[in-house]
Amino acid sequence: MVTHELLAACRRGDREAFEEVVRRTHRHVYTQALRLVGDPQEAEDVAQEAYLRVYRGLAGFRGDAQFETWLYRIVSNAAMSHLRKRRRFGELVKDTTEEPPEPPSTALVDEEAVDRDALTKALESLPQSLRVVVILKDVYGLSCREIGDQIGVSEGAVKVRLHRARKRLKEMLFGAEVRDEV
Repeated sequence: MVTHELLAACRRGDREAFEEVVRRTHRHVYTQALRLVGDPQEAEDVAQEAYLRVYRGLAGFRGDAQFETWLYRIVSNAAMSHLRKRRRFGELVKDTTEEPPEPPSTALVDEEAVDRDALTKALESLPQSLRVVVILKDVYGLSCREIGDQIGVSEGAVKVRLHRARKRLKEMLFGAEVRDEV
């Protein structure tokens, strides 16, 4: 966890303090970037870009939210920018069919424990448009509106994608067709 004292030292220009912030957060930042872009080399680029943005924007961080929450949003934004630059972002906005949102399931995994490796493989096999939505929502806790703002689609489209992603994950993890819950 990053302390207020460490952030204050960073704001004063203490280079070692910023390096300590990077040491404390790098694993989580890299993991989030990897989940969003799907490639280890690109995840390193995204993490580096995110830290540059943090360094430049640290003076403007007011502390209304936890530092880690602010950092994860920066990583998310850096990943989306990276995907746009690589022209892979088009896949995220290609699915523009507006269907009425189905009620989302209450949890990705309800009653049965899932092997972490199986879940990781299932997430990786999802199309980018679904994977990004489920990761931003279920792993990083962004609202559907925030996700829509980041990827450039409506809140309703995010809900539809989230429902589809969760349904596909359940099918991959537990087999057979999963019935929609009413």
